[in-house]
Amino acid sequence: MTPGTRAGAPAEDSDDLDVEEALALVREPKDDAAPAATPDERRHERHQATPWPRAREIAARAARSGSRRTPVSVSLAEVLGLVLAAPLDALTDLPSFDTSAMDGWAVAGPGPWTVREQGALAGHALPEPLTDGEAVRIATGARIPVDTTAVLRTEHGRTDAQGRLHATREMHHGQDIRPRGQECRSGDQLLPVGTLVTPAVLGLAAAAGYDTLTAVARPRVEVLVLGDELLTEGRPHDGLIRDALGPMLPPWLRAMGADVIGVRRLGDDAKALHKALTGSRADLVVTTGGTAAGPVDHVHPTLERMGAELLVDGVKVRPGHPMLLARTKENQHLVGLPGNPLAAVSGLLTLAEPLLRTLAARPAPEPYTLALSEAVHGHPYDTRLVPVVLRGDRAVPLHYNGPAMLRGIAAADAMAVVPPGGAQQGEETELLDLPWAAAGIGVCFT
Repeated sequence: MTPGTRAGAPAEDSDDLDVEEALALVREPKDDAAPAATPDERRHERHQATPWPRAREIAARAARSGSRRTPVSVSLAEVLGLVLAAPLDALTDLPSFDTSAMDGWAVAGPGPWTVREQGALAGHALPEPLTDGEAVRIATGARIPVDTTAVLRTEHGRTDAQGRLHATREMHHGQDIRPRGQECRSGDQLLPVGTLVTPAVLGLAAAAGYDTLTAVARPRVEVLVLGDELLTEGRPHDGLIRDALGPMLPPWLRAMGADVIGVRRLGDDAKALHKALTGSRADLVVTTGGTAAGPVDHVHPTLERMGAELLVDGVKVRPGHPMLLARTKENQHLVGLPGNPLAAVSGLLTLAEPLLRTLAARPAPEPYTLALSEAVHGHPYDTRLVPVVLRGDRAVPLHYNGPAMLRGIAAADAMAVVPPGGAQQGEETELLDLPWAAAGIGVCFT
């Protein structure tokens, strides 16, 4: 039975652990006669990975402490998903004139009423004033004539043989009239700084007379795809594999509120990586692969050569533990994602999401938990992120969740945060929503 396979379950349905996770489950104390460690091994022994919750805090605070971003004026057509950098104040009274709330008749005084021939329509000039005993046909949204007593709804009125209008039920003064300023007065604050611009906010802004809004600009992100073994088309062959992260990361980052300004494929080229990093104008650079200590893992040496400040160098999370976060310039950060696809997703949720959220001034989502529908084994020392689907008040763990697998996450609604040691069936477990699960594809990727 392969490590991580449940008794009686087919191997392909197991909650796969990577090699290092499997070894951690059976690791014995080192033999005194073991060979001397290499310099890279000694560096890793000295290094202590950051606990998962702490890594997310560091990522959020890193952006806050290193960023001074200028608000921008954005058209209503482009501002969805941004955060207001200035209050939304009413530019006029809403409504800006007395208006009819219903289709029917504007009436003056007690009935019955004589009905004018010419009606009042929305968007037209102010009708002539009414006199007692007079009525005029009126449409929803039309301006109310001066001296109107109330609006009589179409379904509440009838005309007699002489053409006079009668009410079929009792009326009261001001009925179905929206008075000027009912919703707000000019200068009232409608929404504060920090409000996320939703479709409803766009509607309110338009109603209030805005053509543009002052907002926090989307963080600019550049993606650098590393690895000589990656294909951009066709089927895997001859030791080459398809690049899953190049297509996946840009829309995922946009769902997190980023403006992806470029995706570059660099292969395993240290000089090209150094040139790309030193020349990047992005707020955040995201690299894929190359974060470990292998012969072609160039991220650490390149950051050291640049004099970058490592803020997080490895996280106690599976998959994705070799992820990193660095400050490369005063207002620029780098998130180094592992090359395995699900491990890269873990890095996005752990480091990129909190950093981008802070850069975009978005509020942190409220944490929540659900009970697991079945037990999930854990890593002995590290947090595990496991894809789940939400079914009522339960989170159902998905299989095919090994570091290199995307089959589970492709069907998932969220990631369950499984503490070291695992979680039992029915245990309440923190969940991280995936962007499209709550908002829908069309909203979150706009």
